[in-house]
Amino acid sequence: MGASIVDYTTGFPVATSGAAPNEDHEAAAAGTADVVQAAQSRSLFVSAVPHDLLEDLIITTAGGYHLLRLVQTDFDSRLVLYVWLDRIHGNLAVARRRMQTLADELVAN
Repeated sequence: MGASIVDYTTGFPVATSGAAPNEDHEAAAAGTADVVQAAQSRSLFVSAVPHDLLEDLIITTAGGYHLLRLVQTDFDSRLVLYVWLDRIHGNLAVARRRMQTLADELVAN
C-alpha cells in the first residue's frame, strides 16, 4: 500500500511512495522511528549471538502488515525501510525478502 525510507534517529521521512497510515507519511515516519528506537534500546530483544544486530520488525494488524527493515552500513546506520501491506493482497514472505534485497542494494550503491 505504501513505503518509505526513514531516518530513525530523527523520525524524518527521507523518501515516500504510495499510501501511509492515516494518510500521513510524517506521522508514520515518526512512529517507525519510535518503534525502532524502542526495539534497539530494550534488552528484551537481545540475541543469543554476541554483537548480533536487529534486522527487521514485523507488526501485524487485522488488516495489514507493517515491515521495518534496518539498513546496515559500515558507517552511521540510521535508515530503515518501512512497507505497509494489505493483509489480503500482500505477501509477507515475498515483501520481507524484497526489502532485504533493497536494503543491500542501497548500501552497495
